[in-house]
Amino acid sequence: MSSLKKNDIKKRLMEYVVITFAASLYGLATALLIDPNNIAPGGITGLAIVMNRLIPIGTGMWFLFMNIPILIIAIWKFGIRFTISTIYATSVISWSTDFFSNYLGAFMIKDIILGVTIGSALSAVAMGLVFKSHATSGGTDVIIKLLRLKYPHIKTGMLYILTDVVVLIIAGVVFNDITAALYSFISVMVTSSVLDLVLYGRDGAKLVYIISDHPDIITARLLEELDIGATHVFAQGAYSGEKKKVIMCAIKKRLSPMAEDIVRDEDPNAFMIVTSASEIFGEGYKSYFDERM
Repeated sequence: MSSLKKNDIKKRLMEYVVITFAASLYGLATALLIDPNNIAPGGITGLAIVMNRLIPIGTGMWFLFMNIPILIIAIWKFGIRFTISTIYATSVISWSTDFFSNYLGAFMIKDIILGVTIGSALSAVAMGLVFKSHATSGGTDVIIKLLRLKYPHIKTGMLYILTDVVVLIIAGVVFNDITAALYSFISVMVTSSVLDLVLYGRDGAKLVYIISDHPDIITARLLEELDIGATHVFAQGAYSGEKKKVIMCAIKKRLSPMAEDIVRDEDPNAFMIVTSASEIFGEGYKSYFDERM
């Protein structure tokens, strides 16, 4: 076995160690801080908490059940090789949530302020570690992509907001408590802010340059899977004299890891430059005139 292959295996094993830790941390935060305070933090986790109030079989079990059809769709769209880590993360979250709920119930913290702040922050840190290990927890990402196919005129960010709002409304009705729904909304905001901080620090959007032998297929996947624009810049190598298409695109922060995965999948030898863009004006970003008013 070559040293390069050994390094790849070691790196992948370390990723699964991180996924195991992070998914368990997510389950711990959900079981001891979020669930006991009737907080439904949007997405599948929030819906699982709500459903467990109606049919109490365990929040983790509901999380797994609701992710099964989503994971099947993910396998169909992206193949089993690219979703195996997500299946693993989803399974660990499901198991750990119910495990901590059943065996550490005495340590549940029934304080909604701590649930919204500490619980949401821990969940965000956990998910950030999962994302950095090239996995996700399943959830609404696949649903959003399918909705974009049917409703291309609705922006991706708006669809995320709409799905979270639907969960928050359901939570308010089931819990019969508007205060719980409002705290759940705050939880969504805290989670989003901390997740961005974990993944990207304080940077703004990303400006990406990709030099590859397969620019067309990479561009096609960026356009289709991430719903972003791209520009081809024709350049010539100073040393080799070789002419190539350089892909240039502006990417919102949360999409940067997915773009890197696409490039790595299609051309592991690609040259990729990712730089911070403090401000981007134009379609899909900020309006220059509105920002300057």
